[in-house]
Amino acid sequence: MEHLRSFDRRRFLKQAALSAGALTLPGGLIGAAETSARTLPKVPGRFRLRARACAQPTSQGLAYTPEFITVEWETSETAIIICDMWTEHPCKLAQQRAGEIAPRMNETISKARDHGAFIVHAPSGGVKTFYEETPFRNRMRNAEPVKAPIKISGNWECDPSREPDLPVEANNRVEGAVHGCDDPVPAPHPDFDRREHPAIKIVGWDGVSESGQEMWNVFQREGIRNVVLMGVHTNMCVLGRPFGIRMMVKLGFNVALCRDLTDALYDPRDRPFVSHARGVELIVEHIEKYWCPSIVSADLMDVVAGSNNPQ
Repeated sequence: MEHLRSFDRRRFLKQAALSAGALTLPGGLIGAAETSARTLPKVPGRFRLRARACAQPTSQGLAYTPEFITVEWETSETAIIICDMWTEHPCKLAQQRAGEIAPRMNETISKARDHGAFIVHAPSGGVKTFYEETPFRNRMRNAEPVKAPIKISGNWECDPSREPDLPVEANNRVEGAVHGCDDPVPAPHPDFDRREHPAIKIVGWDGVSESGQEMWNVFQREGIRNVVLMGVHTNMCVLGRPFGIRMMVKLGFNVALCRDLTDALYDPRDRPFVSHARGVELIVEHIEKYWCPSIVSADLMDVVAGSNNPQ
């Protein structure tokens, strides 16, 4: 497994330290730090993130050793993407856990929003049904198209150039049921309510989108360099959606997973036969090894003292 690459801490620190000018992205494309088309208020303030990553390059079988890296991100250059926090979920234990996360998530994004961060709600499959005529959708879909350095699409499978297989399996025990569901008897569920969880409020300057291309367009317009992913499920949609961790890393953004506001679809009856809580931790560790650091929600609820004063 020598071809595998651990998370590039040097690159992350270098990009995170950029506070002015343009960000060089893969393929030589330059992401604008700010354009005349910017629509969001650009306010001063910096999040101080105590990001957790893997301390040493690692491959299968080697111990995970965490390392903490402190970086500061401009609030007005930071977007928070909320992945698939639906009102319902066909896996009822997963739905129950999302219900516990949702109020804490709303508190976090409310404070981050007040400090100047851009919030994007991504309830995949429910966007066109429930939000198509809202100003939150218009904010995203009306952005001027910007060519991306690579094709933007879902990256659901592990990328063998930089990661091994995921450390947990997600078997489908019942035909038509959700892979990885830990309900005692996972039941097929043909449809469910894909609206954003009612505990999570969509307000103000927020956007609604399930399109990676739309997010790329808007992030270029607004000068977004930094992306935080939160929501469900860590081993599937959070990694694999067109706006997920794999895609955002490949597009050249500084990316972090909010590890206390996520959950995985994992059944302890599957490999590696650990508790659900430990299964989530293993997925988070995998992401820290091969894709991006993780942070906790408290890092997004306040700014560095004095950083939000007039310049």
